[in-house]
Amino acid sequence: MLTRAMRLGAAVLLVAVAGACDFEVTNPGPTDDKFLDRPQAHQAIANGVAYYLYDALNDLTYTTSGVTRELFPAGSTSSFGISQRQQTGLLEYDDEHVGSPWSSAQRSRYIGESGFARMAETNPAGTNNYKPAVEAALYAAYALRLLGESHCEVAFDGGPILPRDSALVRAEKWFTTAIASAGSTASLATQKTAAYAGRASVRVFLGNWAGALADAALVPTSFTFYAKYDASQQGFNNRTYFAGASQPYKAVTTWNTKYEDYYTQTKDPRVPWVDTKSTGDAAVLMVGNIRVPFYQQLKHAVRESSIMLSSGREMRLFEAEKLLMDGNYTAAMAILNDRRAALSPAQPALNPANLTEAWTMFKAEKGIEQWLEGRRLGDLWRWKKNNTPGALHELETAGSATSYLLAEQTLAYPIYKGEREANKNIDIQPPSPTCPVNK
Repeated sequence: MLTRAMRLGAAVLLVAVAGACDFEVTNPGPTDDKFLDRPQAHQAIANGVAYYLYDALNDLTYTTSGVTRELFPAGSTSSFGISQRQQTGLLEYDDEHVGSPWSSAQRSRYIGESGFARMAETNPAGTNNYKPAVEAALYAAYALRLLGESHCEVAFDGGPILPRDSALVRAEKWFTTAIASAGSTASLATQKTAAYAGRASVRVFLGNWAGALADAALVPTSFTFYAKYDASQQGFNNRTYFAGASQPYKAVTTWNTKYEDYYTQTKDPRVPWVDTKSTGDAAVLMVGNIRVPFYQQLKHAVRESSIMLSSGREMRLFEAEKLLMDGNYTAAMAILNDRRAALSPAQPALNPANLTEAWTMFKAEKGIEQWLEGRRLGDLWRWKKNNTPGALHELETAGSATSYLLAEQTLAYPIYKGEREANKNIDIQPPSPTCPVNK
């Protein structure tokens, strides 16, 4: 395992190299721990926290798009494909790609938590109103949210297995720390608002609706906060784009997803795709007697496409969801319809006949709003656990003949094989089922 100094040193080296103009780089060897105490190193530490968070989200967004049927896997596997088990809706502890979100999110979380503590000890003015400290706390909180929303159980720093809520409680603490550290500093207003939005989302998952709505009210509808990617480095391209960019890969398609017909009928700008007949069919998969056609998603249209971490629109969706929970579907639909009317082209209003139909419409609308942002898996798990009314679309329903998803679809990542082998407090062989829905 990497030591604290080595991990933080790696973050500093990473950012220093990425920002250099001279590509003649000499490796000076490991960074002495004492150098990380200098305020000049603190922003690089915070940047390293963001880097690993973005990496985790990039992998998770792509892999889970197949499991949730936000995209349809076209049969290719390995580096930029979706494994055979994942194509049927299963996330298994010993499969491809399940370790990447875990490892990168844990690195982000660790560097952020320990880096914040280091800044508190070594920065002359402490952490209040101090941008590197605010960002270290904020990105660590988002990494913890990712772990809690998408994993059925967690462990920290070689410790025992804990329920997923422990990651969310820890995320809530670090979002709160970011809010407090940002204070009223105008230059940190974006980070503070992002922390309120992030805290609202984990409070929803924890069932603290009063706290979630109080935070959501502080986030303007127009607010957006993104994970950023880079066109110049393949390893840091937007993975969803790169895996389905036609060249070199056609690993996923919008064919046979609910978004295929929906966009054809509505041209809703939130779920764009294009029929690329001129570039041939997708990958290798045969469904029935046809080869899967390649319909390219355009939400992430370039290598450097960003992925949303939080937005004001998500806050309005939380408000609508709570209204549905209270039975007030008319007010909930008004929130959704305000958004739909403001789109170009404007979308027709949703007019459910009853509460159950309103829930069905809400679940579809939340999927449309947050398409390919890595959040659908957690929503599906939460709604299933809470026996929430309303149906999913046939093409995203487990066990449906048309979705090609197994009835045993898993809606969370298990703790992956590498962590199990390295952590003496966890059994190498997990129980079955790996991730029961009540965890």
